[in-house]
This record gives sequence, C-alpha cells and structure tokens, in this order.
Amino acid sequence: MTARIETPDGTGSAAEDERLDYRLSLRLGSEHARQRLGIEQAFEARLRDREGHFCHVENWYSLHGLVRFCLSVTGLWGRGQRNARALTLQTHRFTLPHLPASFEGFRILHLTDLHVEMDEAALETLIQTVAELDYDLCVLTGDYRKLTWGPIHGALAGMERLRAVLKDEPLAILGNHDSIRMVPGLEDQGYRVLLNEHHRIDRNGDSLYIAGVDDPHFYKVDNLEQAADGIPASAASILLSHTPEIWREAAHAGYDIYLCGHTHGGQICLPGGFPLTLDADCPATSGKAPGAMRACRGTPRPAPGPPWSTCA
Repeated sequence: MTARIETPDGTGSAAEDERLDYRLSLRLGSEHARQRLGIEQAFEARLRDREGHFCHVENWYSLHGLVRFCLSVTGLWGRGQRNARALTLQTHRFTLPHLPASFEGFRILHLTDLHVEMDEAALETLIQTVAELDYDLCVLTGDYRKLTWGPIHGALAGMERLRAVLKDEPLAILGNHDSIRMVPGLEDQGYRVLLNEHHRIDRNGDSLYIAGVDDPHFYKVDNLEQAADGIPASAASILLSHTPEIWREAAHAGYDIYLCGHTHGGQICLPGGFPLTLDADCPATSGKAPGAMRACRGTPRPAPGPPWSTCA
C-alpha cells in the first residue's frame, strides 16, 4: 500500500505525505484534493491543544471507562457487543423499469459503516459471512474508519482483510469518518473508489451505471452533476451516497436506486425500531428502511420514483 507511513502519534513521514498528496492531486484534481485535505486538516486542528495532543471528548479515556462501567452494570455492554457481532443478511428486491434484460436478477451486496478496527470479533464475523455469499457486485458506502480523525492504518488493514474475500472489483465511496488519504491505499488493495464518478458494467451488450459521490454529510464535497456526466438519460443507474441527506437532489437526478448508509438504521431506537436520532438531516423513514423517493425521470411534478435503501 502507498498510504502514508504512520508513526505512533498518527503522523506520516514528510516524504510519504508529499507522495500521497501528489497522488491525490492526480487522482482527484488539485481543487478537490485541496478542498478535502484542507477541511480534514482544519477539523483535526480544532481537536488538538497547544502541545499537539488530542483534546476531543472521544479522547477522554476516563469518560470511556465510566461509560463502559455503567453499561456493564446494567448489562447493556455485553448485549451491545453481541448485537454488533450478530450479523443478519437483509434482502430487498427492486424493479427497475429501465433495467436491461441482461441484468435481470442482478444481485448487489451492499456493505456500509463497517468501522473495521472497532471490534476484531465483529470484523471476523463479517469476513466469514461475506465469504460464503453469492452476488454479482459488491458496493461499500463509507465509514471504514472507527474515528473521524487520526491514523488511517488500522482502517486500511481491516479493509485489506475484507478485500481478500470479496469477489471481483468492489465499488466504494467515502463517508464522514474516512480520510481522503485512504483512497490510494484502498485502490491499491483492489477497491474502485468513486469520488463524484461513475462506473459502467457491461453484459451482453447491455449496460448498468453505478455512480458514487464523495461525503455529503460533513465534508459537503458531493457533486451529483459530475458523477452523472456521461450517463445516458435512458440508462439504468444506481447512486451510491454515504448518507440519505441528498435524497431530494438524487430523486430529481434520474437515478433508479439510491443506496446509502450513515444512519446505522437509527442511532438510538425505541422498541419496535423507530429511530429517535439518525445524525442526519433527512426524514426518519429514510434512515431506517427502504422507501421511495418522490420524483420521476424527465418530469418536474411529484410522482412515484426511484427507491432508496439504507443499511446498518
């Protein structure tokens, strides 16, 4: 991998940083790379004190211990771990009016918000589960890193282990937890990362287009117009976004399906699964389960339109 070499404090060598910055400018264009890197650096700068130590609440380790103790006393700590490791496969069926006959029954494995270095047991369960699945395409919709700042090595190492059991070439986008500096490493591992871009899949002379946008939640660097540039208006197309927050824009952009994550199916849910918070500016229903966006190809008036699917 060519992602930067990290020292114990999470920084990379100057030479590796320069090489990585150069690769990003070639890959993204200087403007996009500068914007994404600048926002990341400004964000991390706000988390450090004058001595360079992280002062974010997530770095208050005594608080971590207190929370863990309280959850353990109530029995919720073990239950939470068991829930995180008890993976279930959810199947959704969609009917696309523009889908070519060659793609009838096309199966997509959608993985999102993996936070791969957070729990070794959960990652191993994921790897074992995915290795046994049969599908035509795997897509990943962001948040591979545990935290929103700091080192990227742990996330890249976990993604490399997962890549070993994924079929063909997975398509991936970034989430608000992911650093743009992860892109070269992910692509060296064999993931195709879509950053306001699209990829065409061909079968027997027919085509299906998969578009992916950069994070719309925190970094606000999504560009639906750029991602769709070159997709024929009559073609079947799927949009990958980390968050459902751009559902309204996506509904009028002509996509047939909108796959996203971020909400974890509800950060906090009432009995029955109703989410109290999604950490996203979107309708509660769009963050919990598949639904239909209210728009239609080629017409400004509201009508039944492309479905979305969110996954935990």
